Amino acid sequence: MITEQQKMWMREAIALSSRNVDNGGGPFGAVIVKDGKIVAHGANRVTADNDPTAHAEVNAIRMAATKLGTFDLSGCEIYTSCEPCPMCLSAIYWAHIDRIYYGNTQYDAKAINFDDSFIYNELSLAPQHRNIPAERLLGEEAIATFNKWRDKDDKIEY
Repeated sequence: MITEQQKMWMREAIALSSRNVDNGGGPFGAVIVKDGKIVAHGANRVTADNDPTAHAEVNAIRMAATKLGTFDLSGCEIYTSCEPCPMCLSAIYWAHIDRIYYGNTQYDAKAINFDDSFIYNELSLAPQHRNIPAERLLGEEAIATFNKWRDKDDKIEY
């Protein structure tokens, strides 16, 4: 059951997205909550910062990780004004965030020309069949570093 507090956090993400439009950014906002408190917020700053990775969710994750002093955001929830794109969804999974709440859907985003369906389609293709060609190069040499990592006793797993 959704609580009034959760609605308040979602409204904050939506308000961030609206203010961001007024400040030259895209219509996306996100907040990260831990233990009943907002620990981070983010807005889409792709065009404002000339950074294609500066999506609201990624910016909020960066802020939360810095503020909490950890790359593992287990115990956190993210409230985002729109269903996360493939990059943001991946970042949320990598950060180990427990739950995602979103306002607009990917189809709502597509209706205003934020269409990520081509990326979803690309992910299902073999690398050599994608629009941006990908080819393995020097795999036999690159594997040495992976073996070094595998054998390292004092590594921090993530």
